[in-house]
Amino acid sequence: MATSASSSLSKAVKQQYMELPQGDKVQAMYIWIDGTGEGLRCKTRTLDSEPKSIEDLPEWNFDGSSTYQAEDSNSDMYLIPAAMFRDPFRKDPNKLVLCEVLKYNRKPAETNLRITCKKLMDMVADQHPWFGMEQEYTILGTDGHPFGWPSNGFPGPQGPYYCGVGADKAYGRDIVEAHYRACLYAGVQICGTNAEVMPAQWEFQVGPCEGINMGDHLWAARFILHRVCEDFGVVASFDPKPIPGNWNGAGCHTNFSTKEMREEGGLKAIEESIERLGKRHRYHIRAYDPKGGLDNARRLTGHHETSNINEFSAGVANRGASIRIPRSVGQEKKGYFEDRRPSVNCDPYGVTEALIRTCLLGEEGDEPTDY
Repeated sequence: MATSASSSLSKAVKQQYMELPQGDKVQAMYIWIDGTGEGLRCKTRTLDSEPKSIEDLPEWNFDGSSTYQAEDSNSDMYLIPAAMFRDPFRKDPNKLVLCEVLKYNRKPAETNLRITCKKLMDMVADQHPWFGMEQEYTILGTDGHPFGWPSNGFPGPQGPYYCGVGADKAYGRDIVEAHYRACLYAGVQICGTNAEVMPAQWEFQVGPCEGINMGDHLWAARFILHRVCEDFGVVASFDPKPIPGNWNGAGCHTNFSTKEMREEGGLKAIEESIERLGKRHRYHIRAYDPKGGLDNARRLTGHHETSNINEFSAGVANRGASIRIPRSVGQEKKGYFEDRRPSVNCDPYGVTEALIRTCLLGEEGDEPTDY
């Protein structure tokens, strides 16, 4: 299987240098979303002391013409620190810094969905919106071939792989374990992981997170996954349908609740939200992948545990519906619901914002309201 040349470099030699003392200085890796809306970029700067909060971190800049975010003639973009995590690769006191991107005129870049999302989350803070997102991904070789698959064929059909154990069922568990521990170290609110239905496909869950933290923590977890895979010489793919044919696609199911939904009799509020979502299906499909629904069209076929992209549906314990109400929620008459439509490569800021707009702010129609 094709792995990267970098992964064959001696990690033991590198470790000699990583163990050198760094004095009072701190390395801060600034991370941002590029112009594709799904790619991540990063670069590092030295700080004179360990930052204790976002306010301790300086703004920075980068060349937007090399990240699909600006033209050569006016390419400076600003990095505005938004969330800080411990660095699991360089370890304490070093930091990972998730940033918002502003253009030369200090207006948000087209793929900076965080700024509006944060504004809306602040508007509904008294309702305490909680989210949990189930991030699927597929491990590929550098040649794009799924990890562990035969070089000129396919593994056995789906069935034994979901939550599977054993060398013939679980492909690439080392990556999953390394990523899980790195997220815990970083302070990411990762809450679980499992092997998925297609071999070499896995899932991790982040949450419950309140408000803007959902997007911050999921993007941080994605960055850590890419870095872990880089060390192993493989690729984490967020393609919604990496292998055509009778293989499951990949999504990012999003669980959502408010304080009212979690309290006694909360099922009524859940049902009201689902009714609103049903009247605004097209708007949500547009918001749920970076290509306005085109990526998801390959996945949401009505087969392989998905709903049809053109139809809205809801049901208790139904994995073929747009919205699933867990059986326990139906019995206890309170809790949360699961929106199964978001694509694996969705922007969590865009997804959580859309849910807030429709369910809590009562917006209607195909366009978002400007506040």
